Parts: sequence; structure tokens; C-alpha cells
Amino acid sequence: MRLLRRILARFGALVRADIAGVRAGFVALLVSAATGLIAGITLGKIDTTLAELPGLLILVPAAVGMRGNVFGALGSRLGTVAHTGTFRLSRRLDTDVGQNLASAVLLCLSLSWILAIAAKAIAAATGHGSISVAEYVVISVVGGLIPIVVVMAITVVVTTVGVRRGWDVDNVAAPVVTAAADSITLPSLWLATNLVSGNGLSTPVVATGCTVIALLSLFAGLRSSGLPLLQSIVRESVPVLVVSGIISMFAGLTIQGRFATLSRYQVLFVLIPPLLSLSGSLAGILSSRIATKLHLGLLDPNRFSLGAIAEDLVLVYLLSTAIFIVLGLGAATVATLLGLTAPSTMSVLAASMLAGLIATTLTNIVGYSAALVTYRLELDPDNFGIPITAASSDLLGAIALMLSLVTLGLTG
Repeated sequence: MRLLRRILARFGALVRADIAGVRAGFVALLVSAATGLIAGITLGKIDTTLAELPGLLILVPAAVGMRGNVFGALGSRLGTVAHTGTFRLSRRLDTDVGQNLASAVLLCLSLSWILAIAAKAIAAATGHGSISVAEYVVISVVGGLIPIVVVMAITVVVTTVGVRRGWDVDNVAAPVVTAAADSITLPSLWLATNLVSGNGLSTPVVATGCTVIALLSLFAGLRSSGLPLLQSIVRESVPVLVVSGIISMFAGLTIQGRFATLSRYQVLFVLIPPLLSLSGSLAGILSSRIATKLHLGLLDPNRFSLGAIAEDLVLVYLLSTAIFIVLGLGAATVATLLGLTAPSTMSVLAASMLAGLIATTLTNIVGYSAALVTYRLELDPDNFGIPITAASSDLLGAIALMLSLVTLGLTG
């Protein structure tokens, strides 16, 4: 009881010290839930496209998640810069902010191509029929151009406004950026599919151009010795983003393998994007806060201690309980308004809360462990925490949803 009282006292002090930041974090999660529902509706509407382009679903979670990973990590790094008091917007590339922004662009361009190749390889290795390598490349790279511009702008605006208003940027950046990546990337990928539909001759040409741009971006990031921060970010980020993308692809395989189960209730397709996004955002909030504590010397990287982050965990679980209630009710409302097949409202609510809390718990463990391990290895946890938790949330969120459906008897 004494430990519980101490944790609650620390949590109360945390909230009182940053009530505006906590409120902003919950509002950001509400935005994430709303835009995630929009992404879910989009997913339901492009089922014909997914049928016409076999194997595309393998790429979708990785493509969506990669933007969230890159810009979520960008937001986390900018949050750390804000905490240290050195955040300044500038057009100069050699500034901390300039190198951070440039690294995000180079990573998105190069990773889009790498993930396209990986998606084709996984489809072939698992025996799934799929579109050609050129089609994967065009959809992935071209479909990522709009999100690069829009999501980067959102990340910068959120960080700038947060700094000016005294918010804790760690509470806001991950949910908003992840939400933006989800809601913008899916429609962008769908638009890019028009370039490969019935354009057999031009697709290889466009794919070749995309390949050249992606490889030049990767080379520029890895060899930019005059910009040490940019080079460090790219070198540290590429391996973890590739691994994260591959993990997300297995989430796509999991969902694709359960299409028959999910198609029984159309509302479940609406629930998938925001569920995966929110569990990743919540774990991203924890990961960002841990990264900041590590940078400021407030957390011992050589000890795995829940007590040191107890108030952060309480904050994340209070936020998660509230937001997954909102998500369940929102999904049920959308199903009613659009005439989608769905079980009872209580069943949708229970599925949302159970799956969300399971996924959040698992990704919290992954995010905390990853932050400690990377910091011990003298790597920047800002570059690893968000990508690892986001990728884990895709796969673990998909698994958690299936587990919740079985537990609630919604699969039969």
C-alpha cells in the first residue's frame, strides 16, 4: 500500500506539473482515434483494389508504419531538443533541426524502396501470389511522396506550437504524427496504385526512376560526413526501420490470413488501423518519456526498474483506458451510420478495450527494453524507441485483436 501511495503521489505531481501537456496528449490521442477511423473506412473501401493487386496488403502496414516510425522518431528527437532548450527553427541544413528534417526525408525515400523489395521477397517466401517488384516499388515510393511533405509539416508545427505553449512534446508528437501517417499514407498508396493499373509499359520506367532516387537518398544519408548528426541518424535508423518494416509485414500477413473471420463483421476493418495506431502511440509516449529521462540522466540505463517509470506507466494506462473506450464507441457509431455489419455495441467496445490494452502492455515492455538496451549500446533511443514500439504494435496489435475476438466469441 505504501508503494502504491508513493506511485500515485508521484503521478499526481507529474499531472499537476504538466496538466496542459497531459490534456494535450489526450487530445492528440483523440485526433489519432478519429483519423485512424478515417483510415479504417479507407481500408474498407479499397478492398477491391486489394483483391486486384494480390500481396499489396503485406506492404500496407509497413508502408504506413514506416512514415509513423520516421516522423515519430523525428518528433521524439525534436522533443528532446526542446527539453534541452536548443530548439530553433532555421533554413540552414547544418543546424540540429535542419539535419533532423533532412534525415527524415532521406529515410522515407530510401526505406520506401527497401520495403517494396522486402514485401515481394516475403510474399514469395510465404507462397502468397503477389504483384511484380516494379509495381511494389512504384506504389511504395510514389505513394510515400505526399506523406513526406504533409507529415513532416505536421511534425514541425506540433513541435513548434508545443515549445511555444510549454507542452511536453513527448505527450503530443507520437500520437499526432502516427495519426497523420495512418490517415494520409493509405489514400496516397491507393492513388499510387493507379500508376500500375493497366500501365504495363510505363511501370518499369517509373520503378527505375524511383530506384535511382531511393538509392541516391540512401547514399547521401550514409556518406554525409559534413553533417554528422544527419549521418548518425540515418546509419542508426536504417537497420531498425528495415527490421520494423519486416515485422509490420507479418502483421499484414496475419490480417490477410484472417480475412474470412474479419469479413464476418465489417466494423472490424474499421477498427484495425486506429487500434494498431493507438497502441503504438501510447507505447510511443512511454518510449519518448523514457528516452528523455535517459538523456537528462533521470533514469539508470543499467537497471530494469518499473518503479523509476511508475508514474509514466500510470499515465499511459489511464490514457489508454479512456481512448479505447472512445475508439470502441466510435467504431460502433461509424458502423451504424455507414450500415456496416457489426456485433452489439458492447461487443465492439469490449473488443477494442481488450485488444488495445493487451497490445499496449506488450509494446510498453518492448519499448522500455529497447530504450534501455540501445542507450547501453551508446545509440540514441530516440532513433529506436518509436520504430520498435510502432512495428511491435502492428504485429502485436493484430495478434491481440484476434485473441480478443476469440475470447469474446466473435470468430464463430
